[in-house]
Amino acid sequence: MRVVGFEQQIAGPYCTMILADQGAEVIKIERPGKGDPAREMAPIKRNEAGEKNSGYYLRFNRNKKSVTLDVTKPEGRAVYKDLVRTADVVVENFKPGLAERLGIGYQALREQNPRLVYTSVSGFGSDPRYLGPYSDRPAYDIIAQAMGGLLETCGLDPEGPPTYLGVSLGDSVSGLWAAFATMLALFQRTVSGQGQYVDVAMFDAMVALAERSVMTYSLTGQSITRGVERFIAPWGPFRCKDGYVALIVAIEADWKKFCQAIGHPELLDKPDIQSGPGRCEHRDRWQPIAEDWFAERTKAQATDELLAQGLPVGPVQNAAELFADPHLAARQMLPAIEDPIIGRYQMAGPVPRLTGSEPRIGPAPRLGEHTEPVLQSLGYTAGKIDALRRAEVI
Repeated sequence: MRVVGFEQQIAGPYCTMILADQGAEVIKIERPGKGDPAREMAPIKRNEAGEKNSGYYLRFNRNKKSVTLDVTKPEGRAVYKDLVRTADVVVENFKPGLAERLGIGYQALREQNPRLVYTSVSGFGSDPRYLGPYSDRPAYDIIAQAMGGLLETCGLDPEGPPTYLGVSLGDSVSGLWAAFATMLALFQRTVSGQGQYVDVAMFDAMVALAERSVMTYSLTGQSITRGVERFIAPWGPFRCKDGYVALIVAIEADWKKFCQAIGHPELLDKPDIQSGPGRCEHRDRWQPIAEDWFAERTKAQATDELLAQGLPVGPVQNAAELFADPHLAARQMLPAIEDPIIGRYQMAGPVPRLTGSEPRIGPAPRLGEHTEPVLQSLGYTAGKIDALRRAEVI
């Protein structure tokens, strides 16, 4: 499958990286001389020759080919259309309307390639059938998380400010949805023979992640907010000698195991805390006892003792602990990559494990590294390529 990524930053690149991991030929379109703005974002590492690479860029662009192309010029748009004629998929995540204004939107491209799957990721959606009052707004990750209901539920202090998770869920989860939807459209194409337009909105993706809040409000009329859990307890991080352990007691059978594990079976004799909502309402009956038990143990000790009772528990880990985690090593989840500029680095690798294939792990491309070979694959002669270069189209 040939995928053209008319993309920048995270959401579009995350989608195409997932496709590239599984063997798609992803051709990333970048601005001549500058490239994806992500190339300039920290952390930046330089080699002895002064050449640099961006960790931000490396995170989302492994296994791709880079073609520089100025689509604001007529010659650049002509090259882009020639490339899309050979493509199965286009993924783009610019502000809605930009591609159409340039004459390279879905309607223009499908005329020359009816089998094309065109996946658009935007802040608030772009399918004309589902436009709303926010459709023209710009959006970044934190905006989508805030409006979608996630920030409202994050944080331990009910009177404090909403807490950003520090993870670009608005972008990455939208990219995951876009990759899934692209594969779905390709599967449908095997039956219909036709491509289609795929619309993924970051706002929608965050509302889908906030499904617990949506269902709770639908059934109770109450909004879940930060710091206040009304249905499940114990649930959350508990402080140990050397950090925190995460635990959830989701069912009453686990509550019995928890009381036995911490050496306080008498808690099972208190009728008002024998349900999740009851334990949320009467935290004073059990929480100080639980907190004291955790405070006397290291993360490893608490985890081992609770696991011995069959409880779902795990230590809160930082990046250094992830790199030392033996299970992640067994899963080969932090693969090493040799970059031609900065050398060896490790990154979070592909998630799926398939018995029929192995994911591909390769470096992110240098800016414009594949411009010439890709144009040659379209039948462009050396003279035509040189002319495009002189005109600063590539």
